[in-house]
Amino acid sequence: MTAVTYPWQGDPALQPLVDRALRGVTDPEMGLSIVDLGLVQGVEVLDDGLRVTVTMTSAACPVTEVLLGDVQQALDEALPPEWALGVSLSWEPPWTPERVSPAGRAFLQGRGPDPARPAEAP
Repeated sequence: MTAVTYPWQGDPALQPLVDRALRGVTDPEMGLSIVDLGLVQGVEVLDDGLRVTVTMTSAACPVTEVLLGDVQQALDEALPPEWALGVSLSWEPPWTPERVSPAGRAFLQGRGPDPARPAEAP
């Protein structure tokens, strides 16, 4: 499991489940998970739910609503149905290329496999 690379508040036992769901959301323009792209700004576990804050690479991003819906759907499928889920968009702090994970950089530069896909056995 890749280390969680965004701020996390709450029960650490839920991190693998939530992280797996978020890593399953791919930016359709970049072909990279929103986690490796550095779009997840934070996750907060509440008494009865979860709040996720994300950003986009640009305010002009044409797939903002698609990504927000994909995050909501991924979490809906991963978490108990009675949980309240909040997905919000924030522009502060602004996204910068430094937020991309090392594996994400390698993928974007054509030097590595998609970090969201498991490595194939030899």
